Amino acid sequence: MKLYGYYRSSCSYRVRIALNLKGIEVEHVPVHLVRGGGEQFAPEFVTKNPMAQVPLLELDSGEVLAQSVAIVEYLEETVPTPALLPRDPYQRARVRALVEMVNSGIQPLQNSLVLKELTKRNVDSTDWARLFVRRGLEALEHTAAGTAGRYLVGDALTLADVYLVPQLYNARRFGVDLAPFPTLLRVEAACLSLPAFDRARPERQPDAEP
Repeated sequence: MKLYGYYRSSCSYRVRIALNLKGIEVEHVPVHLVRGGGEQFAPEFVTKNPMAQVPLLELDSGEVLAQSVAIVEYLEETVPTPALLPRDPYQRARVRALVEMVNSGIQPLQNSLVLKELTKRNVDSTDWARLFVRRGLEALEHTAAGTAGRYLVGDALTLADVYLVPQLYNARRFGVDLAPFPTLLRVEAACLSLPAFDRARPERQPDAEP
């Protein structure tokens, strides 16, 4: 399989973590989101993903999957061990809710394309990103306080943790003060102590830049 991604893309980061946790080796195909106006807009890539976004997982069959939620749930269904979704339906829904708080409630509002468009309209895009990342993390901290054990939902790793770590990476890039989020920071530290998370760090990727 091939994973098209960008080292600093939090959405690509999520998929790298999930692949590592599942023990799946893939070929990494860098797609630079800035160089030359963005390699994701190249016709050959848009043919594969009309949304012109990463990550994109190309299967051995040649079929492709876009969008990180679809990709990680495909991995969960095809490689069920270790499980990243609880068996209990309510707990499974709680995990998915935390995932969507990041995936839908935070990340799109600080996406590079959105920030670029805001800058064109004379909006302080960094201030915008900090505002919505901070608001989202406040909600995530409050929600996780009722579910967290060692990880965001109890003592077993779930997809919620896979989504948390890359979002905190982005928060630091935007200079968000993370001190008010002790639960999130504690869970992040537990995750980053694991080889699967450590290997997925942006700075460890072959296309990483200084």
